[in-house]
Amino acid sequence: MRVLTFIDKETQHSVLLVDGMAVLFRAYYATAYGGSVKRTRTGVPVNAIHGFLRYLGDAVQRFKPSHVACCWDLGSTTFRTADYPAYKGNRPEAPDDLIPQFELIKEVTESFGIPNVGVPGYEADDCIGTLARRFKSEAAVTVMTGDHDMLQLVDERVTVAIMKKGHGNYALYTPEYLMEERQMTPAQIVDLKGLMGDASDNYPGVKGIGEKTAMKLIREYASIDGILDNLSLLPATLRGKIEADLEMLRLSRQLATIHCEAPVAMELADCLWKVDLGRAAAKCEELEFRDRLRWIAG
Repeated sequence: MRVLTFIDKETQHSVLLVDGMAVLFRAYYATAYGGSVKRTRTGVPVNAIHGFLRYLGDAVQRFKPSHVACCWDLGSTTFRTADYPAYKGNRPEAPDDLIPQFELIKEVTESFGIPNVGVPGYEADDCIGTLARRFKSEAAVTVMTGDHDMLQLVDERVTVAIMKKGHGNYALYTPEYLMEERQMTPAQIVDLKGLMGDASDNYPGVKGIGEKTAMKLIREYASIDGILDNLSLLPATLRGKIEADLEMLRLSRQLATIHCEAPVAMELADCLWKVDLGRAAAKCEELEFRDRLRWIAG
């Protein structure tokens, strides 16, 4: 059995935490836009998995992690839907050709020695936040995602790699880059969402306050608490909007906050990336991805 272990004992550990659903959906739509979905000879749709492995291959070549884990949502019911039943309630059903790939991709990542992480009642974001907080004292952490909500996790030991158009293109958010680009700290990302809401997650924030006004308020008063402490200084119309929506403001901030203490049973050693080339090759052959092993394992 030939095994590749991606770690240099002379250097510091580095962890790649993959936002599985974000990458899989991105891969699906990037490869299905022409209406033709790649399938195996037996008719199994595999275009999203095919694209996922290409994105993953680009990431491991770029970031050269010694440890890798992939985090997944485990259904639509979470503690957030318990707090606000309409949370993400506006999202359409997944395309029929994508649905069978949800479980199949986990078999594929597992065949590459990548553990799949998910906790009932929590989102992948919460698992990623929990692992980033847990691992950052032992390793440099990179979060691979397309979700800007993850910017709240940025710190000196956690870089959030936001996927951009094309393969291998990322905006790499460190505290310095976030401040340079948005003049905001990671913690202020949460308060920004609390004020303006999030249409994709279907929570409203304060009615009548959009991104431009929300950013101005956060930059001027530092936080939602700072804004509330200085309501008397705001124009009457703006003050009225906030006062009328205080309960939703607090709930929206709560919904936007990534929970970094999810019950994830994983330590750093559990996601040491070791690829059993025979097992990985067999899975690639099964799904007719004859070139994907080379992309991932080099």
